[in-house]
Formats: sequence, C-alpha cells, structure tokens
Amino acid sequence: MPSESYQNYLLTILAARLPEAGLAWLQNQLAGLASEKAFYLAFSMAPRFVGKIPLSLTAAELEQAQQLRPGFQPASWTMEQAARTLLLLRAPHQTPADYTAILNRLASAADLCEVATLYAALPLLPYPETHVKRAAEGVRTTMTQVFDAVALNNPYPHDYLPTEAWNQMILKAVFNVRPLHRIYGLDHRHNAALAQMLVDYAHERWAAGRTLTPEVWRLVSPHLTLQYMPDIQRLLLSANTLEKQAAALALIESDLPMARELLRQHPEMKDSITDGACTWQSIGEKAYAS
Repeated sequence: MPSESYQNYLLTILAARLPEAGLAWLQNQLAGLASEKAFYLAFSMAPRFVGKIPLSLTAAELEQAQQLRPGFQPASWTMEQAARTLLLLRAPHQTPADYTAILNRLASAADLCEVATLYAALPLLPYPETHVKRAAEGVRTTMTQVFDAVALNNPYPHDYLPTEAWNQMILKAVFNVRPLHRIYGLDHRHNAALAQMLVDYAHERWAAGRTLTPEVWRLVSPHLTLQYMPDIQRLLLSANTLEKQAAALALIESDLPMARELLRQHPEMKDSITDGACTWQSIGEKAYAS
C-alpha cells in the first residue's frame, strides 16, 4: 500500500530527528486517532510538540522520497509539515467521501501554514483523483505560500490537473514571478494553447514597458512557429543575457529553416548553447538568483 510506505518513510525521518518527548507525543496521537475530533486536535497542536525547524533531509532520504513517489520533493519540508502529513495519512474515515469531507472541514478552519501543508501533502494522500477540485482552488489563491505549496516541487498538478487548470497555474506562476523550473513535469505538459497564452502575456508586458521571466520561452519553444519568430528576434537583440540565451535555446530546438538562419546570424549565441553551459534549468535558476 503506498499510504503505508509513505507513513513509514515520514515516521522514520521524524523519529531520527525528534527528541524523546516529541516522538512520544506523535506516537500517542497516531495511536489515538479514533475520532475526527482527535485528528483535528492533533493536527492543530503538532507544531507545539514537534517544532517547526527544517527536516534537513540527507541525499539518501531525498532519493528514497523520489523512489516512493516520483516527483515527491520534501527537501524544504519542516518537522511540522512531516508530522501533519503523517496525521493526514492516518485521518479516521470509512469512504473516500468521508476523507474529502474531513479535508474540506480542515481547510475551512485552517491557518495559512496548515493550508499550505495540506496542499504540499496532496501527492501522498489517498484517493488522489478526488483532490483535483482542491488543487485547482489552490492554484487560484492569492496567498503566495499556498500557491507555492501546490505549484512548486509538487507532482500533484502534473499528474492530475486538467489542461485548463494546469495552464492557469503556469500563467499565474509567471504573473506572480514564481520560479517555473521548480514546477514538476514542466516539460511534459507544454501545449500549444499555453504557448499562445504566454506569448500574448509577453506582448502585454512589453507594451507596458515591462519584462518577464525568460523561462516562458521554455514552454513556447516546442510550439515555435513563424508567427513567433519576431518575438525570438526581439529576444536575440535584448540587452538581457538570459533572454538572448532563451532565444538561442528555442531556435536550436526548432526544425524551422528560419530558426537555423537566425542562429547562423548569431553564431556567438549558438556556441554558448551548444557547449552545454546553458540550459533551461540554468536560465531559470539565474533568473531568480538576485
């Protein structure tokens, strides 16, 4: 059972870090989750007994997380997140509808950290197909901490969100200047409609005299057409090195004859890409470095 494996993983990493009193409290709560009321109380009180410091997982523990659940990246998780997720996995219920009702009641009364924990835990929770509506609500939130919990380092949107909600999440990430390279499965769910939305948004920004992250061209690149070439030419002439590199990467990935001609006109950019020093990942990381 995946849920049992997730519970064993979380309990093991917590047991290795919690003081004796904190571990005893957690084990008592897990053993006593006979009622919904007991679950809510334990979920609320967890930070008081397990603390809020980062888990600081080892490379081996992070690798184990990936093996348990592809895309599961708890590198930035805290003690309270792990303990609360463990409690979520043990929440008493009889049916999937019962479980969804518990999550809904929890979210309706939760504080910001509790809601963020709920969204970060989505890829581990049972009945994942029933949480699509909740994930879509997280994408629409105005709270950055909650949006990051569902959008960044979280495989749930990639695995379960329908295309329209996925595209809205990406566009909102760009609008709110969130790092696209931390969205799991970014290169697997690009689509022509999303590329058009991003190009339209780029035009709006440029018309207002503003810039946007060069990461957007990572998602336009697989759908590059002659229609988008003026935009790529604009990037090639930009004073921003990352924009120029994004344009060169988009051209290299294209089979269009015009793409090859533009690269011929800018050999220095082609050389900077083909030596492997520049990738979409490096462009994304540098774009948010300052």
